[in-house]
Amino acid sequence: MGGQNTIAGCVKGLAAATMLGITVVLAACGGSSSDMQSMLSTDSPEKMYADADALMSKGKFEDAAKKFEDLDRSHPYAQEARRAVVLAAFAYYKAGKMPEAIASAERYTTMHPGTKDAPLAHHIIASAYFDDIKTPNRDQAPTRKALEQLKILKQRYPDSQYAKDADNRIRIAEDNLAAAEMEVGRYYLGKKNYVAAINRFKTVVSEYQTTRHVEEALYRLTESYLTLGINNEAQTAAAVLGHNFPQSKWYKDAYALVQSNGLSPNADGDSWMTKAWKSVPKFSLGGPTAG
Repeated sequence: MGGQNTIAGCVKGLAAATMLGITVVLAACGGSSSDMQSMLSTDSPEKMYADADALMSKGKFEDAAKKFEDLDRSHPYAQEARRAVVLAAFAYYKAGKMPEAIASAERYTTMHPGTKDAPLAHHIIASAYFDDIKTPNRDQAPTRKALEQLKILKQRYPDSQYAKDADNRIRIAEDNLAAAEMEVGRYYLGKKNYVAAINRFKTVVSEYQTTRHVEEALYRLTESYLTLGINNEAQTAAAVLGHNFPQSKWYKDAYALVQSNGLSPNADGDSWMTKAWKSVPKFSLGGPTAG
């Protein structure tokens, strides 16, 4: 038990130690300052940077990443050290080491936010998560994390080359998230759990209005609300669908559905749907024709 307590104390000491205190902690744990020194390179930062860059040129990305990390560890205050952190992330990404790439890039964004290479760091994080996007019927955590980083690029660094390339990826990520919500919504609909289904379709209509899934989501809302007898919301869903997508087959189906219930598309100004869409549809009392 005494030995375990000593090890635990050493681990806690190492976790809390500053660079100045590491030598003392190592000595207390049976190590020495020479152990720490052996981990640090005696090469100049310029040489280490050049060596890492040469490894990158040869396609030895993981070796390059480790060399960049060695540079940052051995010469933390050198001019080359800061860029070495983000280049280590990039090298890990090229090597297919996504967790390491994300960790290095996140370290850079934490230590050096707003600097010249910050957009690259966010781009690396976004790319690592984007490459891990799954089909809509699987876990969408990577999709959400990729989308978060892509939006940071657009909002904080709109003039960066990475922000300009982010638009298409944002569309893909949002479409995938909308598709995932639709998958679950249809599942609940099939189980006649209409409230749960509505919540999923509501997310698509509220958050993913520019995706190809929003038309079906509005139709499914029309269908679900009618089944529950919430006619004003069903009419609003059909009205929003008709106003924004008048040629959609989903609108024709929604129009026929409300009509079969003796109703017509009609937007309720107090509905969450009319508030969610900037353009509030205006219909006559009789509603529009299905075309």
